[in-house]
Amino acid sequence: MTMSARHHRFEALVGALLPDLYRYAYWLCRNRALAEDVVQETLLRAWRSLESLRDEKAAKGWLITILRREHARSFERFQPELVDVDEVVLPAESGDAGERAVDAAVLRRAMAGLEPEFREPLVLQVLMGFSVEEIAGVMEINPATVLTRLFRAREKLSVALDRPLQSLESEA
Repeated sequence: MTMSARHHRFEALVGALLPDLYRYAYWLCRNRALAEDVVQETLLRAWRSLESLRDEKAAKGWLITILRREHARSFERFQPELVDVDEVVLPAESGDAGERAVDAAVLRRAMAGLEPEFREPLVLQVLMGFSVEEIAGVMEINPATVLTRLFRAREKLSVALDRPLQSLESEA
């Protein structure tokens, strides 16, 4: 394969998925700069191993798998930034839009409080739109385990948000 053909194939595979990759990396890292670094490393590894991707329909799962591994590698390099809680200033919100922003912030905080084994499949399903089978493939676990973790994640969210479980399932 010529370099030009390889470049076009890579751009076609990655171009549409780049926003999803960044969004997922940000959910994992909770840090914009680190998420950008993880995505950059993911793209570099994907470029190097582009020939290993046989089915282009599997590109999304392939890239997410690479991203998860890069995220795990980032723990070796990551130094957390500490912020004094007393210095944090929260903006005042008003009106209906303000209430939705607060609701979204509460939901994000509740999701962030979940253990990674429950948060990750929930983020993959809700944010990335992955099916149970795709999540199982990315996480390298059984689909039944994915279903169990998704159920428990929603259950824990309903407790954290003090809402009935049925309302969370209907929102997903």
